[in-house]
Amino acid sequence: QVQLVESGGGLVQAGGSLRLSCAASGNIFRINAMGWYRQAPGKQREWVATIPTTGNTNYADSVKGRFTISRDNAKNTVYLQMNSLKPEDTAVYYCNSRLIMAGGIWERVYWGQGTQVTVSS
Repeated sequence: QVQLVESGGGLVQAGGSLRLSCAASGNIFRINAMGWYRQAPGKQREWVATIPTTGNTNYADSVKGRFTISRDNAKNTVYLQMNSLKPEDTAVYYCNSRLIMAGGIWERVYWGQGTQVTVSS
């Protein structure tokens, strides 16, 4: 089994910063891309950022220049540094990982349980 556990959410004032973490654990052979999504109340889940095993990171236009995604492959962990937060960033943030389990062949997508980020004006 594989688990993704997020942490670091909370309440912050507009203009503030938060750092989210997501650690993958379990019977993992290889982690490929990792990313973050978010879902605001009454809205569909939307993509925020992706970081591949190697290569360039990618960001949604709404967070470009304010958020930074990074990863620590030794810890199977992905981070999201969020600066200059706005009330419209309020959402449940989910991490996402495309990985291959030990003994497996096919890549599968796994999701964390989500962490709440609330930005007050």
